[in-house]
Amino acid sequence: MTRRDLVDLLLLAMLWGGSFLFMRIAAPEFGAMPMVEARVLVAALFLLVLLQREGRMRDMVVNWRPLAFVGLVNSAIPFVLFAYAVLSISAGYAAILNATAPLFGAMIAFLWLGDRLPWLRVTGLVIGFAGVAVLVGGKPSFAAGGDGWAVASALGASLSYGIGPNYMKRRLGGISVLSIATGSQIAAAIFVLPLAIAWWPERQPSAGAWAAAIALGILCTGVAYQLYFRLIANVGPTRAIAVTFLIPAFAMLWGWSFLGEPVTFAMIAGCVVILLGLALATGVLGAGAKPGIAKANVAASQPPK
Repeated sequence: MTRRDLVDLLLLAMLWGGSFLFMRIAAPEFGAMPMVEARVLVAALFLLVLLQREGRMRDMVVNWRPLAFVGLVNSAIPFVLFAYAVLSISAGYAAILNATAPLFGAMIAFLWLGDRLPWLRVTGLVIGFAGVAVLVGGKPSFAAGGDGWAVASALGASLSYGIGPNYMKRRLGGISVLSIATGSQIAAAIFVLPLAIAWWPERQPSAGAWAAAIALGILCTGVAYQLYFRLIANVGPTRAIAVTFLIPAFAMLWGWSFLGEPVTFAMIAGCVVILLGLALATGVLGAGAKPGIAKANVAASQPPK
């Protein structure tokens, strides 16, 4: 890995970790649906300019049906669920739960695509989901004011992230990554628009909330996608997956630095256990890692990020 690749990796982790901070700022004023619409619309316009510049519009138009499905399960659904989750839980907490996405991706790849899952990776899945139990601690409260629904939403978003890349592996293998990114964001904007209109806040969001939503679209989605795909091209999917291990650390750092969010022992312990399970489940630790499986799992770690 060259110095530039290392810089790209750190920048990507900073941006995707920062997405949870920006959501925590924007979501209370926008609400989940309007904030996600602002995010994906800004990202779609940004990526559309890049796609037009590269002359790849035809790929997106021809493959609009599978791209619409990817936009639903890899952007619209998880973005909305995480936007709802951060209304009740901290940025760092949400980022740690997001780290389970590759675990769901490995499990879905085994059940749906028949990818090989040796015992070491099965062990990793078990350890990873045990880390969720450590993070959550006691029984989550689903009563008013509890965090149960927020935790369930974050895990549901991570599950949705696990579906998207496995579908892409099966249906969109020959399409440029920029076409997939652009088409999926346009589709997500279309899916979320009616709900965003219905739930648009009566009080106009502040300039700070708008700035956070725009940063989510341009920095944490548009720019981050470019860094992510460049990393995969330069160092391969197995090394690019290292970004998943850095995102929770940056999310906790940003949440603590800018919002004064506490970093608890349960968060640190749960993060360590989940990432250990992730390392085993994706083949980062242990022999015999297969690039095809690693590639699916790297894609599953995309953000809401």
